[in-house]
Amino acid sequence: MNGENPQESPEWSSVSRMGQKYGAGPSLSDQPHMPVLLAEVLQALQPLDGAHISDGTFGAGGYSRALLAAGARVTGLDRDPNVAPFAKALAMEFPDAFSFVSGRFSSMDELVDGPVDGVVLDIGVSSMQLDEAERGFSFLRDGPLDMRMSGEGTSAADLVNELEERELANLLFAFGEERKSHRIAAAIVKSRNEKAFSSTTELADLIEKTIGRKPGDMHPATRSFQALRIAVNAEFDELVEGLFAAERLLDEGGRLAVVTFHSLEDRIVKRFLSPDKGGPAQSRHLPQVEATAARWTEVAKPVKAGKAELDANPRARSATLRSARRTGAPARPVSRERLGVPGFTLRGAA
Repeated sequence: MNGENPQESPEWSSVSRMGQKYGAGPSLSDQPHMPVLLAEVLQALQPLDGAHISDGTFGAGGYSRALLAAGARVTGLDRDPNVAPFAKALAMEFPDAFSFVSGRFSSMDELVDGPVDGVVLDIGVSSMQLDEAERGFSFLRDGPLDMRMSGEGTSAADLVNELEERELANLLFAFGEERKSHRIAAAIVKSRNEKAFSSTTELADLIEKTIGRKPGDMHPATRSFQALRIAVNAEFDELVEGLFAAERLLDEGGRLAVVTFHSLEDRIVKRFLSPDKGGPAQSRHLPQVEATAARWTEVAKPVKAGKAELDANPRARSATLRSARRTGAPARPVSRERLGVPGFTLRGAA
């Protein structure tokens, strides 16, 4: 996209119509699993006819379906076992063009036969997961305090009931940018001494009671639930590893499109694609790091959803798309340096 607004490009109108047909437009507004910024993602991955695309966060298959309809061959990946029915349906509909692999997108270069022509990643929790109360992702639905995308390992209840107060406060601040983290952590510890937390509404109600809620503000538990979900699923680690895996998997000229839903994720993607921009400046008193060949070119400006999509899908309001084209330079070793990853390590979590 060369940094321009994709809606100004000559190909955008036809791609936009395809995006509306396959999930981004009002025609699917009554369905629960709407892929965000679909038309813009399709544009970022052009050309699609005959291309091999890795959909690293398959979910309900919204991106994969549209990519297949545009003539691409797609390999879907997801660590969530609940996506199996969606993958099976697409495999039956597109038997020669779609395949699915169960696993993490951080290992996509090991799971997908490459190189590929494109990679798409939709980072964070999906509407499908939010809508299922038994998964415990949402404070708007009463369910077990779980949040595990894979269904395995440490749950949100484990963290809330077992972490020391200071570590819990640090987690809420680092991963959720919750400024009242110490008050919330103290209230959690006091309450769990009488009864352990087991449900989403128990925790959400305590947080609202602790820090209050002003009319028109977002729910006071929003940032805390985000922080717990990120910690439970090691989402920042997964994102960093996944970006470098995409760098290894993509062929020269291949396209990467990443949709994020909050500023911490977006900052990581931004600095990954343009490592010479942002981050702490080098001191002139220290040995200077030698410039290396760029791994990414045509790094596009961030793209946000337009009014039509926002009217059809409010979840798109916080979404940001970043995309770029892979050069022929060798892939870099995995490194968090200068990516702006929050400096917090959770001890003992899976």
